[in-house]
Amino acid sequence: MAQVLEERELTSEGPRLQPGVARGVRSAKVNLAESPLTWLHARGHLSDRRFLAGERLRADWEAAQLAPVVTMSWNPVRVGRGPDRDLSAGERQLAARQRFDSAIATAGAGLSDVLWRVVCAGEGLPLAERALGWPARSGKLVLGIALDRVADFYRIR
Repeated sequence: MAQVLEERELTSEGPRLQPGVARGVRSAKVNLAESPLTWLHARGHLSDRRFLAGERLRADWEAAQLAPVVTMSWNPVRVGRGPDRDLSAGERQLAARQRFDSAIATAGAGLSDVLWRVVCAGEGLPLAERALGWPARSGKLVLGIALDRVADFYRIR
């Protein structure tokens, strides 16, 4: 897959979602093609609301540390300014796990499969459609419905 690089403002929480950088501000080049969700959003297939819902779900997935790990992680832990700021690291992880599980349950049994595959596992839509035995080009519609439900769960307008 070809790289689609764009300059983004670098904040303490990571690259800002909105494009554009003011002069004299720290910035970083971001590959918009690195995740299927950003690829779909960059090409206009996902609305901002759906994209933010997917990013929020992926952030909870990563904060809950649900991805398989082969070895010790030496990455520094970022502490955000969100509602979990007064919690210990373990409590933040449990809170993220509860939010993730609730968001997946809100999406529903038929929609959570494609949601997890594309947003969390980083599978492309064609690969997810084949793995689920769906017809070609049906995943975008189902993913959109699932992301709408997740956006409602996270109260994203």
